[in-house]
Amino acid sequence: MTATSSTDLSSELLHAQIQSFYAQQMQLLDASRTTEWAETFTEDGVFATNVRPEAATGRQVIATAAAAARADLAAAGLMHRHWLGMLTVYPQQDGTVLAQSYALVIETPRGGSPSLKHSTRCDDVLVPDGNSWLVKRRLVSRDDIG
Repeated sequence: MTATSSTDLSSELLHAQIQSFYAQQMQLLDASRTTEWAETFTEDGVFATNVRPEAATGRQVIATAAAAARADLAAAGLMHRHWLGMLTVYPQQDGTVLAQSYALVIETPRGGSPSLKHSTRCDDVLVPDGNSWLVKRRLVSRDDIG
């Protein structure tokens, strides 16, 4: 077994910090705490998908879109849980981090069994914010949409 270098250790620490950020962020969304979830984006943050032609830009727009989506799920008796994994982080010279992950959306109807709703790739640009991170830009690409 080889010793861990300080460079590897700081790389491991960065990975752990960002993984923790995502765990907290996704739990906010899954708990329908959409305003708090949107606050994990920069004031001018962008949320884009390959499903919609227009990106949501700015915290308020992102929060409103997320709240509407969560309300639609609740009205349909559905719960969505997000599971992020296979995280890679790429520190940039300007202090930002490019983060890539796979995200699974698990859908459970009230009184029913869970099923895999979507398989996606998530590409983020993260900026430091004190002891945490903020999303500057997020692109979610669903695997079933070319």
